[in-house]
Amino acid sequence: MAAAEETAEGGGGELERRVMEVVKASEERGDPPLARAVEVGRCVQEKGLGFPSPELGHVLVSNLCFSHNAPSFWKLLDQAMSSRLIAPLHTLALLTARVIPHRRAQPEAYRLYLELLSRYALSPPSMEAGPCRDKPDKFNGLLERLQFIESRKSASQALLSANDNLDSLSANVQKAMDWEYQINKHQLLGVMIDAGPSSYLSCHSSGTGRAACWISFDLFMENAMDGRQLHTISAAEILTELTKSLKDREPLEGPIPHLDARLCMLLSIVPLSIVPLVKEEYEMPSLISKGITKSYGNGTEENNFASRKHGLVSSLQVLAQFSGLLLPPPSVVNAANSAASKAATFFSNLKTGGGNLGVPNRNDSSVKAVGNMLHLIVEACIARNLIDTSAYFWPGYVVPSAPSKDSLLVQESPWSTFMEGAPLNGSLKNALMVTPAISVVELEKLYHIALNGSEEEKSAAAKILCGASLVRGWNIQEHVARIVVKLLSPPVPPNPSVSGSGSHLIGHMPMLSAILFGVSCGDIVHILSLYGVIPEVAAALMPLCEAFGSLPPPPNHGSSISDETSVYAVFSCAFLFLLRLWKFYKPPQEHCMAGRGGTVRTELTLDYLLLMRNTRIALQNSSAMGRMDSIADPLHSTPSQPVYIDSFPKLRAWYFQNQACIASTLSGLCNKNPVHQVANKILKMIYRKMTKAGTVSGNPSSTSSSSISGSPVNTTEDAHQRPTFPAWEFLEAVPFVLEAVLTACAHGRLSSRDLTTGGHGMMLKGFFKKVMGISGLRDLVDFLPASLATIISYFSAEITRGIWKPVPMNGTDWPSPGATLLSVESEIKEILASAGVHIASCYPRGMPPMLPLPMAALVSLSITFKLDKSLDCTHGIVGQALENCATGSSWPSMPIIGALWTQKVRRWHDFIVLSCSRSPFTRDKDAVAQLIRSCFSSFLGPSITEGSHFSANRGVHGLLGQAMADQGLRLPIAPGFLYLRTCRTFHDTHFVTELILKVVIEWANKLGNEWACSGPARLRSGRLSLAAAISRVQEVAMLGANLLCIAGGILLVQVLYEESLPTLLLSSGEGKLVGAGPVSNILEGYVMAYTLILSGAFVWGIGNTSPAYTSVYSSRRARVIGIHMDFVAAVMEGNISVGCDPAMWKAYVSCFVGLLVTFVPTWVPEVKQGTLHKLASGLRGWHEYDLALLLLERGGAAAMDALVESVL
Repeated sequence: MAAAEETAEGGGGELERRVMEVVKASEERGDPPLARAVEVGRCVQEKGLGFPSPELGHVLVSNLCFSHNAPSFWKLLDQAMSSRLIAPLHTLALLTARVIPHRRAQPEAYRLYLELLSRYALSPPSMEAGPCRDKPDKFNGLLERLQFIESRKSASQALLSANDNLDSLSANVQKAMDWEYQINKHQLLGVMIDAGPSSYLSCHSSGTGRAACWISFDLFMENAMDGRQLHTISAAEILTELTKSLKDREPLEGPIPHLDARLCMLLSIVPLSIVPLVKEEYEMPSLISKGITKSYGNGTEENNFASRKHGLVSSLQVLAQFSGLLLPPPSVVNAANSAASKAATFFSNLKTGGGNLGVPNRNDSSVKAVGNMLHLIVEACIARNLIDTSAYFWPGYVVPSAPSKDSLLVQESPWSTFMEGAPLNGSLKNALMVTPAISVVELEKLYHIALNGSEEEKSAAAKILCGASLVRGWNIQEHVARIVVKLLSPPVPPNPSVSGSGSHLIGHMPMLSAILFGVSCGDIVHILSLYGVIPEVAAALMPLCEAFGSLPPPPNHGSSISDETSVYAVFSCAFLFLLRLWKFYKPPQEHCMAGRGGTVRTELTLDYLLLMRNTRIALQNSSAMGRMDSIADPLHSTPSQPVYIDSFPKLRAWYFQNQACIASTLSGLCNKNPVHQVANKILKMIYRKMTKAGTVSGNPSSTSSSSISGSPVNTTEDAHQRPTFPAWEFLEAVPFVLEAVLTACAHGRLSSRDLTTGGHGMMLKGFFKKVMGISGLRDLVDFLPASLATIISYFSAEITRGIWKPVPMNGTDWPSPGATLLSVESEIKEILASAGVHIASCYPRGMPPMLPLPMAALVSLSITFKLDKSLDCTHGIVGQALENCATGSSWPSMPIIGALWTQKVRRWHDFIVLSCSRSPFTRDKDAVAQLIRSCFSSFLGPSITEGSHFSANRGVHGLLGQAMADQGLRLPIAPGFLYLRTCRTFHDTHFVTELILKVVIEWANKLGNEWACSGPARLRSGRLSLAAAISRVQEVAMLGANLLCIAGGILLVQVLYEESLPTLLLSSGEGKLVGAGPVSNILEGYVMAYTLILSGAFVWGIGNTSPAYTSVYSSRRARVIGIHMDFVAAVMEGNISVGCDPAMWKAYVSCFVGLLVTFVPTWVPEVKQGTLHKLASGLRGWHEYDLALLLLERGGAAAMDALVESVL
């Protein structure tokens, strides 16, 4: 352990690897010790370190004792000490702790140690003031060893001869300890740059422990589980990039438990993200040629594992020891047992000599075993060729199950029956729907049946593909997702029997209906998002909406869900599914940022999804998909064509009408307008008290023209007059219907119950049940479910306008939250307080609960919906819309909505209350500030000066907390978890950027002050060391960068580069932190540079990213980096004056450039050559010659002239 810690403190594995390569090459050439020392010194310079280098000392001593205990290595150590590449006293301290305990087993090493001791005991103390790290514990150990030698010197002639040298050495060490440490700023910066984002030091030195370096991974994994935020690129791609630079947290039960999405992340996405990392290292010629690969398994060439692959195997073997973490959820026990039985079958075949040892017999289920999550993880890795079946031989991997009555019964896989040609009848179809497919071969057969089979076979094949194979077929899930998306765009037959755009889709209606209703269930949308196919899904849904929305329903149409293959049903499912992919109901202020004119964050829009899809198509057509090959289309389809919204005129018309409805109030319609006629027929359908000659009101303040008056219409006539318009014409008229009924309700001409359910206050037994006497908005949704989108969009816009008076939620006119409201509000305050956020009460005691009329209508309508799995597409739309409306309104609405829904679904109580706890962060900046500060204190600890850096309430555990178990919602709620669930509702993202940057700098200031506290050096051994302070600063910056990127993504990072950080550097220093000294200024500059580089790396990637990743995240990198580099160069030239402390500025620039050239060197060639020359010139003026040269070297061929001039 001590050796590992010393190696970590010495600069990490990269320097050690490089040094040992150089030493080995020098030995093979027969170079003298001086030449070897020169080569080793160059390795240190390449890392940006100064001399003498404590890191090099650690590397040499750790390898010398005793893995490379050769005379030539001792000569190299002697030469390095004499050349002052390493500090003699520091090196002797390291040798003392290693050699003396082994002096009897290593007598030759002990003799050589004494020789070095006698030679360098008189090293002047002034030579030792250079190293940047204070190591009093090492010197204390050296003194103890010297005292031991003193007590034993009478028994050794060699020690007697070195008596004077030993006395001098003791005196020099004592002087070094008593002196006040003088910091060498140049070398401090070198250490900071060396301890970069991927260094070993940053993970193991101190602070919150080894888990701190995984904070980016943990935050991404937890953030990806928020199903409200869909991704446009595969999570495997993002994880791969994040790795270069699963906790079940939803309480109890909610509308979507996300278990399937979490298992998808663990068993499919994570293995897929590892594939390119292993492949990258394994195919790297430099690693193979230098013998870094290791033999594993049976020793064949195919089993040569690169170090990352070998590390994966070792990690899985270690994971097997944590049985408590590997217990599978109840719904996954059978799958885990099946995976374990597969290994047991392999052993059975091996013993009997039957079967293929490389491919276990998948149909033999006679051998049973007990499995856990490890077996599922191993099978997922085997399916991606990350490991092989040698894993079955791991000790304790196969645990036979207890014999049972049916243990001897052989159960043949339904997939074997299917592949043998059995028809897709009811029993086989049901079995295949609940059993994941085994390979892509089965998927391909299903795909062809879905396109070319009979009507029944098409529907059955589609339902099977959307069943267990898509939800829990983790070993082939990426292929199932691609096939399902491909089926949404069936090919056009060469000789279509019916002409017209999209006409071929009518023949595939049963198959399309099965696919659409299948992918709308559960969290399948979330799973598709994790695979990054949302843009392709959107492009596939658009022609479906265009085609089926242009067809009229049959004359007797009454309900759209009673027959899932009706025109209205297929259109509504496709349309609502399309709208789930982007925030169609966002009011105008949510799309703009004050003072910038751009979007607040990367919210998905239909235009953006199409742009993403078309960009990928261009990449596919040019055969440049890079790492996306790991998730390639298994059917090798021909290149597709770009999709534009102009190709779908009906969808385009609705799209712009929806935007207009959100942006402004509706304009009145004349009686002769066709839309007016459709609107009146809709009104007659949903309200029996409608006059035959009524008109549609176009002004919410007008009541005279309202059509909600007059004599009733005959019920039989109403039944025969249900409109039979195409869906697009129906949707076009719905906003005017809504305006008419909402205005009538506001002026007392229509009761609240008539508005929502037509006078029926009871809960309906079925959402889409055909009941001719039911009226109101519920009847509208029953008739055409797609109209729910327009209802949400219109009501959302009206809520933000603030023109509707609030109505009392008293239980008479509108549903009442009752006493539940106070309970919900109290629980919300408790949740927030447990996370470190304290807010005032939303409602003063005695004030009746009220909601704006559109909000009351929307929530009243929503609680009439039946909680049926077949209506997941509807609930997915309504749930997020309700929350968005509540948070977008200045009226405190969320507690009332939560109270009403907890009354409706009591088993969702914890989920609803936790969702409501997000609402205060929408407008309350103070609450946002409290939450962000709580995130930092929970991760880093409430006080820097605490003795233990491994406290249980710190690190990832303190930030994200533990899993929420079946016992329900347990306090405290971790602030990081709450931040991940609320950050996308922060309204003022500029404020968030500046606050995070401010908090990051405050923590760096505290760390600097703690290190620089007064007192003798001997007493500092129990306080924060400089190495620990540097490591903690890295953790601060890493957390800040992650919180920033999660809250706003690319756009907030752009604000950080272009505005926030330059403004801070230019400020005159007003409000300067108290007690800031030289070390604090340097650490503040360093933490700013570190935060900037990390935040950019998280959203743009660090270099050789895939074209798909680049098209999304890296397109703006060159411009943003260029703007910031121009700013830095202008300051260096003296054209701009900064107001911050000069030490802070110098530390910032040096560390920023140092991290730029070492951590993200691929960014440098994108910067203008003139800017690079100015920066290099400024660095040379600071005597940072090596850094200036390195910057020009990274600039590419265009910077060679300046590089040569700089050298000359």
